[in-house]
Amino acid sequence: MTNPSRSLQQTEAIARHDLLTVERYDVDLDLASDDQTFRSVTTITFESRGGDTFLDLKPRQVHEVRLDDRVLDADTLDRGRLPLSTTPGRHVLVVDATMAFRNDGEGLHRSVDPADGEHYVYGMSFMDAAPSIFACFDQPDLKAPYTLHVRAPRDWVVIGNAPGRQVEPGVWELDETPPLSTYFVTLVAGPYHVVRDEHDGIPLGLSARRSIAGDLDADADELFTMTRQCFDEFHRLFGIRYPFGNYHQAFVPEFNAGAMENPGCVTFRDPLVFSSKVTRGVRIQRATTVAHEMAHQWFGNIVTPRWWDDLWLNESFAEYMGNRVTADVTEFGDAWTHNAYARRQWGLIADQRPSTHPVAGNGAADASSALQDFDGISYAKGSSVLKQLNATLGDEVFFAGAIDHFTRHRFGNATMHDLFASWEQAGAGDLSSFTSSWLRTAGPDAVVLDRGAGVVRRTPPADHPADRSHAIRVASARPGGDGWTVDRLTVSGPETPYAVDAGTAVVLDPYEDSWALVQPDEETVRLLPRLLPDTHDTLLRAGVWNNVRSAFHNAAIAPEAVLDVLEAALPVEDSDDALFFTLPWLTGKVAALSVDPVGSLHRVHRATVAKLEGCEPGSTLQLAAYQGAVSSCTDAALLRSWLEGRDLPDGIELDVDLRWRVLVQLAVLGETDEAELDAALAADPNARSSVEHARARASLPDAAAKAWAWQRFTGEVDVPNYELEACGLGMWRVGQDDVLAPYVDRYFADLPGTVEVRSGWVLADAAGDFFPLTSVTPATVERARALAGDEGLERSIRRRLVDQADELERRLAVKRAFGGS
Repeated sequence: MTNPSRSLQQTEAIARHDLLTVERYDVDLDLASDDQTFRSVTTITFESRGGDTFLDLKPRQVHEVRLDDRVLDADTLDRGRLPLSTTPGRHVLVVDATMAFRNDGEGLHRSVDPADGEHYVYGMSFMDAAPSIFACFDQPDLKAPYTLHVRAPRDWVVIGNAPGRQVEPGVWELDETPPLSTYFVTLVAGPYHVVRDEHDGIPLGLSARRSIAGDLDADADELFTMTRQCFDEFHRLFGIRYPFGNYHQAFVPEFNAGAMENPGCVTFRDPLVFSSKVTRGVRIQRATTVAHEMAHQWFGNIVTPRWWDDLWLNESFAEYMGNRVTADVTEFGDAWTHNAYARRQWGLIADQRPSTHPVAGNGAADASSALQDFDGISYAKGSSVLKQLNATLGDEVFFAGAIDHFTRHRFGNATMHDLFASWEQAGAGDLSSFTSSWLRTAGPDAVVLDRGAGVVRRTPPADHPADRSHAIRVASARPGGDGWTVDRLTVSGPETPYAVDAGTAVVLDPYEDSWALVQPDEETVRLLPRLLPDTHDTLLRAGVWNNVRSAFHNAAIAPEAVLDVLEAALPVEDSDDALFFTLPWLTGKVAALSVDPVGSLHRVHRATVAKLEGCEPGSTLQLAAYQGAVSSCTDAALLRSWLEGRDLPDGIELDVDLRWRVLVQLAVLGETDEAELDAALAADPNARSSVEHARARASLPDAAAKAWAWQRFTGEVDVPNYELEACGLGMWRVGQDDVLAPYVDRYFADLPGTVEVRSGWVLADAAGDFFPLTSVTPATVERARALAGDEGLERSIRRRLVDQADELERRLAVKRAFGGS
């Protein structure tokens, strides 16, 4: 059961900030006595201007609360808040409590490695999880230094935000940190394997579970090299040195996000330590994540948003700088191509949902609402807008303003207005129009070619009008011509003249110079299969695919036409990102919505097998093609031969990832069973196998498998977050309608009760993962909309329902437009 708590309102945060100044935290944690709970003793020294307020605390049990010399009544604790009445002056508050370890990726998360039974702990304090680790005033603008004292099992390593040392067996003392927001405080503890290095006076570290120590050692040189390169570039660009002492990168199990930028000790999801062969694109993803978290040390850590409605000051900047620095100074110069495939549609789709919101000033009235806005708008759209701003201002003004911002508010908090004032002072001029149009107005403009009228039309969203100017490039070509011609075009009004000859294909904004919803017209769609075989610009091909994907999302292109593009593009494709991100979309969505889903899936499979045969053995392009071939395969005999090591393409080795990919596909087809899956897990018990076993078992097309998965959704069976996600994504499979039919009704009946068994990220994620997306019917759309209209439903669940109903309605639109069954 979760510990219900109230979400902090912005008005409450303002009042508490005006009342209190926090001087320091001293936190004593005992992790050694129990594997279910830990002792937490917090001493907070603060100044008050006198008045009533509250402390944030989510304990299993409170032993004593003492304010100065007075013991407070712990029974007044109500839904995570302990009332405090303060007099003017300095106070010392001591809270002695027992807290619960968690397994949902928040608070102090404790997991057991299935490979060897070892226990691992890490802290994730983000948003509202800190009070389940230590007592605090949990809001971003009450920063203070922290000192941690930790008792742990004797064979554990303890790492935190500040350098530390083991003063006696099992007892660790960490230095005092610079001022931090509560959500940055972390602790990584367990029998971790640690690798250390140093660069430019900064101690560097990496850590991961012992069972993947060899994999971390193999990746350490690449990780340290990227870290050094990024530090040098950030120091050059900002002229301000990293100020948080050590820089440790901890790869931890069952982490919800990609990573968390805790000063001094960044935490990453540990699948980013590669235990199987991965594509180049996956390596780029890791590199940009490393650079993203390093950018946060300036954007977010030195200067932190005052409230969550400025979260974009963290994420949009880190996204832009992470991609830019990765492309500029590491071996991954194609990072922007990766970004086009991996992030563009994430942001564009989020910006078209009914739940869209501005990049900045997103109206986050409370912390819970703000959590839902950590989405493709805050990351991908915000990054694109900042890239546009940089192109307009130039590096000199752009970075001069950023440096002024860091200097003025060092170790403090600031707002968007503060940052834009620094830019304007640096020479940007009046940015109010830019702010209003791009950052404070939601939704993308639709920018499309009207071939007959000879214009490019710009249409803002009906509910979010704005007057935005788009400076873009336009690529055009004719079959049999001299290739693509690229022109520059400024779309500054509802209609911009752009004449095009018949028989010429036009791709708008293929290089993503602006943030807009662009999609190809009918003639371009018809011509693309003839043009793509001679298109060798990787970034242009990525732009073509994003145009096509946007058109499909808006039911403007038939599934069969999308497959025509695939068959033409795949033979010349040399970016494994194109395969890695496009093929799952084709197999999971496009083929399923076609007139002939089975035949369309066969088309994808034939195209990937043909690509596979033409790839260099052992290349990452071959790996991406093989992954696609497995997931689109409906031939159980072929899958069996691959699983047994027969008929594998030269250069493909069946490692743990590929073995489970084959088993999952056999499960989808109903060509394996629970016993075989259990035996595969027992033969190779590790974290990845546990997750993929859950996905495979939930994918089986039988009543027992779906009931097994549903027990995890309702909380009848408690499982870690990664396994829960895998069960949801595995459960709803195309072609399993009969066995899934009862769970459409059960989803809407059981969803509200999940608030009693989980919270935070996992609550909303499970609502999305278990949504019946394969039930593409008007009745399911109406059921989702009706439940989302229940004002009593938990806010993050309502948000997911709104988004999933929109997705389902768009899938219905494709079927209606193009005759899908």
